[in-house]
Amino acid sequence: MSGHLRLGVNIDHVATIRNARGGVYPDPIRAALVAQEAGADGITAHLREDRRHIIDEDIGHLIGAISLPLNMEMAATEEMVEIALRHRPHAACIVPERREEVTTEGGLNAAGLHNNLKPLITRLKDVGIRVSLFIEPDPRQIEAALSLGAPVVELHTGKYAHSEGEDRAVELRRIADAAALAAKNGIEAHAGHGLTFDNVAPIAAIPQIAELNIGHFLIAEAIFDGLGPVVQRMRALMDASRPSTGSGSVG
Repeated sequence: MSGHLRLGVNIDHVATIRNARGGVYPDPIRAALVAQEAGADGITAHLREDRRHIIDEDIGHLIGAISLPLNMEMAATEEMVEIALRHRPHAACIVPERREEVTTEGGLNAAGLHNNLKPLITRLKDVGIRVSLFIEPDPRQIEAALSLGAPVVELHTGKYAHSEGEDRAVELRRIADAAALAAKNGIEAHAGHGLTFDNVAPIAAIPQIAELNIGHFLIAEAIFDGLGPVVQRMRALMDASRPSTGSGSVG
């Protein structure tokens, strides 16, 4: 797999700023529309159990406002499954979640949670929601995703992003190997977490990765340069890292 590498823009932290004052500004839906205009291929929003940024109303408004696919990140809970079944986003990415964490810390233990995840994944797939599992770049987790019937995995790039030198090279190889293993088994590989202008190129160059999901960095840079130009720059860096055979949409 190569060609067009999709960019999913996570607009969670626009909602974080909105919620800090309890008002309606800045509007995450407006941010999604700006990202769409600037070249994003999809929008990602994480509806956390504590509603610290995206809230329930945002999911419905996003689906109604954007023409891009919505990727709803969610914990593997009955509440979140019911919300996903009600709104039917294009995709649901199941992530680990602890209330006390600042951001998602590490990948989902798909292997250890197999019996809990299987019925949830089946219910989501039965209504046409494309299920993704946010996992560590680990062969055991890829095998679990295959067993669970998940068509997509999103590889956690946090360790890569926060390491340097030889450690980063090791993490990059782990990600590349995991993406290749996923593709070999018919699973589409995505990647995300901690990606920036400075570190995105080596990840974008991995031919088996079909999509990158990037949020916090883009919203942070947008404070200084505007969201549209920031998305455009990330899009350009990704495109420069991989020869494109033409644009594509989220599958």
